[in-house]
Amino acid sequence: MAKDNRTIMITGGAGFIGSHVVRLFVTKYPHYRIVNVDALTYAGNLANLKDVQSAPNYTFEKADITDETRIKELFVQYQFDAVIHLAAESHVDRSIMDPLAFVRTNVLGTANLLHIAGAAWKNDYAGKLFYHVSTDEVYGSLGAEGFFTEETPYDPRSPYSASKASSDHFVMAWHHTYGLPVILSNCSNNYGSNHFPEKLIPLMINNILNNKPLPVYGKGENVRDWLFVDDHARAIDIIFHSGRVGEKYNIGGFNEWKNIDIVHLLCSIMDKKLGRTPGESAKLITFVKDRPGHDLRYAIDATKLNKELGWKPSLQFAEGLEKTVDWYLAHQDWVKEVTSGDYQKYYTEQYSKR
Repeated sequence: MAKDNRTIMITGGAGFIGSHVVRLFVTKYPHYRIVNVDALTYAGNLANLKDVQSAPNYTFEKADITDETRIKELFVQYQFDAVIHLAAESHVDRSIMDPLAFVRTNVLGTANLLHIAGAAWKNDYAGKLFYHVSTDEVYGSLGAEGFFTEETPYDPRSPYSASKASSDHFVMAWHHTYGLPVILSNCSNNYGSNHFPEKLIPLMINNILNNKPLPVYGKGENVRDWLFVDDHARAIDIIFHSGRVGEKYNIGGFNEWKNIDIVHLLCSIMDKKLGRTPGESAKLITFVKDRPGHDLRYAIDATKLNKELGWKPSLQFAEGLEKTVDWYLAHQDWVKEVTSGDYQKYYTEQYSKR
C-alpha cells in the first residue's frame, strides 16, 4: 500500500488478538488513524486498551459488523483506506451450543463488511486493502504427521471452523469477482496476555490459582500449534504492509504440544510461582468427556511467511508461557472484571458522554 497517512478500521479490536494488533498499530504508526470497531460482547474488553485509549490517533466505535446501516455510517464518517478484520465468534464449545450466532457474525458479518467496503471504495482500489484474519481450524484435522500449508484443502469439522471457512471463501470471492484487494491469513492457537479465561491456557491458570478442577477433554492427547499473541500481531503488521494482494499466509509457532503436556507444564510453573509443593497443582487435573468433533491435531507450516516476508516467532514456548503466567498473576483485577461483567461499567464511564 502506497498511502502514508491511512485511516484503518480494525474490527474486533477490543478482543484478545485484536487488542494486541490495535496497540501495535497505534504506537508504531502514529501517522495512521486507527478506528477500533467492536460490539463489546463478553470477550471484548476496553480495559485491554487503557494504555492507548487517549492516543491522538486512536478512536473507538461501538458497532456490530452485522449492522449494515451502522457500518455504512462509519465508512462515510472516516473514509477508511483499509480494514483489518478480526471480529469473530471464536470459541468452538460455544459454537456447538449456539451455531447460528457464529453464522451471523462470522459469515454474514464478514460479507456485510466486504459489500460495504467494495461499495465505499467504488472500484477505486488504489491504496485500499481488506485484510481478513482467520484460523487454521478451517483445514480440519491432521494425523500424526504432516502440516497445513496454504494449499491444504478446507475441511472444517465444527460450526466455528465452518463459519470461518465460509468467511474465508467470501473474502476470496470478493477478490476474484469484484477485484477487491484482499489478503488472508490463517493462524494457529494464540496465547498470551488479555486472553478471556474460557480458553485452555488462561482457564488453567485461573483454575490453578483458585484450586479449582482442571478440566481436560478426553485423555488430553489433542495436539495444537501454539503462537505467542505478540508474534501474531507482528505477523499481521508485516503481512498488512508487505504481503501480496490476493494471497493467503499461514501463521504458526512451529510449536506443537499435546493439551495434557501443556497442563502439566502450567502446573509446574504455577507451583513454583505460588510456592506450592511440586506436583500439588497437577492433582487438580480432571479428565472430562471429549467434546463432539474434537480435531486430533493441527500443525501450521509457516514457511511461506518466513521466506517471503522474513517473519518468525520471537521466543520459545516455555518462555512465552511463563510470561503469560506472570501477566495473569499480576492482573487478577482484570480477570475478575472480565468474568464479572464490571468492564461494561468501565465502558459506560469512559464513553457514555462522548
